[in-house]
Amino acid sequence: MSIAFVLINTDMGSEESVSGDLREIEEVKQVYLVYGVYDLIARVEAETMDQLKEVISNKIRGLDNVRSTLTMIVI
Repeated sequence: MSIAFVLINTDMGSEESVSGDLREIEEVKQVYLVYGVYDLIARVEAETMDQLKEVISNKIRGLDNVRSTLTMIVI
């Protein structure tokens, strides 16, 4: 099992919308709205590192109103 925490910056005012979109992605297990440099933190789980990369690169980064991400892979 591959696990990552993805820190997400959104367009201003779209945090709740992006949070809802993230919760619809099967591999996203938890979503937190946070204060600070980032707007959201998502815990993502996938069977393989390739699947994890696919989810982050295409499903998360492809969402409307996602400006940038920073991924931290759990070792």
